[in-house]
Amino acid sequence: MTTVILVIHLMIAIALVGLVLIQRSEGGALGMGGGGGGGMGGFMTGRSAANLLTRATAILAACFFVTSLTLAILASGNRETRSILDAPAPTAGEPAKPSEPSAPLAK
Repeated sequence: MTTVILVIHLMIAIALVGLVLIQRSEGGALGMGGGGGGGMGGFMTGRSAANLLTRATAILAACFFVTSLTLAILASGNRETRSILDAPAPTAGEPAKPSEPSAPLAK
């Protein structure tokens, strides 16, 4: 289940990046969506292309948020909550012992 949602999430993210890059920026730097002789080549007028791209971006952004929340809920579902108050308190008389290394260092 998580894998399927993760794949959908990644596809939405890639599509969202693509849509943002297609949109015409105010400075005209990276945008390809309309304008002079380049871009969409008269396929749509500037206003209709902007409306379509804005709506598509909003829909993809909403889907991105939903899949993000779903993945977060699924990831936290199998956790058990623990408190430091449940652990026994260390005794005051004993000094802390250093931990032993798990494997000797290679020379």
